[in-house]
Amino acid sequence: MSDGIAWDPLHRELDRWQAAGRVARFWLRDDDAVEPTPDLETLLALTGESGVPLALAVIPGLTGEALALRLAEEAGVAVSVHGWSHTNYAGAERKKQELGGDRPADAVRGELREGFRLLERLHPARFLPLLVPPWNRIDPALIPALPGLGFAALSVYGRAKQDGPVPLLNTHVDIIDWHGTRGGRGEAELVAELVAELRDRFAGSDEPVGVLTHHLVHDTAAWDFLSALFAVTTRHPAVRWSSASELLEHIA
Repeated sequence: MSDGIAWDPLHRELDRWQAAGRVARFWLRDDDAVEPTPDLETLLALTGESGVPLALAVIPGLTGEALALRLAEEAGVAVSVHGWSHTNYAGAERKKQELGGDRPADAVRGELREGFRLLERLHPARFLPLLVPPWNRIDPALIPALPGLGFAALSVYGRAKQDGPVPLLNTHVDIIDWHGTRGGRGEAELVAELVAELRDRFAGSDEPVGVLTHHLVHDTAAWDFLSALFAVTTRHPAVRWSSASELLEHIA
């Protein structure tokens, strides 16, 4: 529950922000969207009821009209480009990567160009020129080509480096335990990570705190955490949940 002991550190940190007259910015990115599903409906209902803007990272090569029709009336949802087909081309002993150096760069750029155009056509009112690499990995040699493909920014995982070919709009707290249960991580652990990110921002960083979710693998723990997080933050005066489009304007 959002009023439990596990949430006390976040309450205290946000109260510190309020006392200092400051507002912490959060944003939400959810990966691997392809089509309407019951889990997507749960996510849309939760974000809609909470008034939290949602950036959906959609896999272009696997999606189509069904998702476009479902999102047409969702004013609080933006659509970004999640690679092309979420296919791993890395070797067996290496970390998974679609946008790597294992294929000709022209082939990768061609897929990104096609994915950009497809999602721009399917979601004209929701489309965001933001690239979200599958597994949050991309060959650094590909990044300078992104502006020429139409991308305004790149979103991966971790603290953003200040200097680079394109602006970064990153995520920082992943609610899924990928190396264990593959469900929601522990509440206290996630709260501690959020507090650590906020303390970093309080010390001077202006990077928004990005929360990363994957609706297709959420279990009860993941949904409960997200619901509690929204309950705590949306009613606290020291928090603002920003849309990805608003943040892109800020960092461009």
